[in-house]
Amino acid sequence: TKNLLDSFILIFREILSKSFYPVLQPAFGVGSAFEGWSPGEEDIIYRLLVPLQPPRGHAFHLELDTTQAMPVRNFGIRVELVCTCTNEQLAGEMLCFLHHPEEELRRNQDPSFIGTLCTGSYLDVQKTARWFQQLVKASWVVLPQSATDRLTMVPSSCSCKFQVTERNNKIVFIEVMSESPCCTPNIFLSSETTEAIFTPSTMWSESYSVAEVKFFRETARNAPEDSCHLRCLQLCDRIVVATGFSTSIMKTVVMHLLTTAPLSRWRRKHFLLRLLDIMQYLCCCLEEKRLNHFFFGNENVPEEIVLPAAFQMAEPLNLFQHLAQDPDAHVEAL
Repeated sequence: TKNLLDSFILIFREILSKSFYPVLQPAFGVGSAFEGWSPGEEDIIYRLLVPLQPPRGHAFHLELDTTQAMPVRNFGIRVELVCTCTNEQLAGEMLCFLHHPEEELRRNQDPSFIGTLCTGSYLDVQKTARWFQQLVKASWVVLPQSATDRLTMVPSSCSCKFQVTERNNKIVFIEVMSESPCCTPNIFLSSETTEAIFTPSTMWSESYSVAEVKFFRETARNAPEDSCHLRCLQLCDRIVVATGFSTSIMKTVVMHLLTTAPLSRWRRKHFLLRLLDIMQYLCCCLEEKRLNHFFFGNENVPEEIVLPAAFQMAEPLNLFQHLAQDPDAHVEAL
């Protein structure tokens, strides 16, 4: 699946090579499928994040939305034009968006993407998703897979979703989310939707998906060969389907336990004991109305996952804060 998307990106880059649209970087596979497990083995969705970098003559500036309550951190990505007079104009590569007359720019150079992918001066999630969707449809006919497989676009406002039906009738579901680097290679601003919270289309959510994938890869590297931690997570996640507990909540519980209990205690023979640990941990968190975010103020995050100093020094972030504020929701969760 990742190879397919990398092929798409190569074509995208060729299409966009002489334009002033964001520059697409290699994709990161994220989510359960790339962490080594899936809530339902029969309906796996392959999620990939594609980092966007500003094209020549542009810069991204991140602005934290201070009006949004935690635990969600949203940012606006303000796009600014950058003077290129001294560098690229001398080489004859481009005209400066800031210092050349608009008429000359329209006549001699492709326009800036600010007019198509932004609302005001801010990169728009929904416009960027539609742009991705158009690129996928235009590029599919060039790929060799198009001779034997069928592409079907799936409606989505914040990401590019599609399915590929192979000639053996196997269906692969793929979701592509655009993102912008935030403060480290492990933290990004992503177009992935935020659960139960409405945000304007110019707001991008801080995503820890890449850091989570690296966590599970590091765990797999150090765990016994017959480790059952992924099976435990898969089963517990299926148990709580339609109960109001999200996959991210169950994943957070398991990640905390994986860093507080020796990995040698996650062998297959310990399967039932670890299932009990997970449910008891969740129950205790509910009773205390507190489940700490894994990447904020947590001394147990593996050192291989590099986080900003602000994350390490931060106060623990309570994912169950809403239960502390809403007695009815707390009773229902219990």
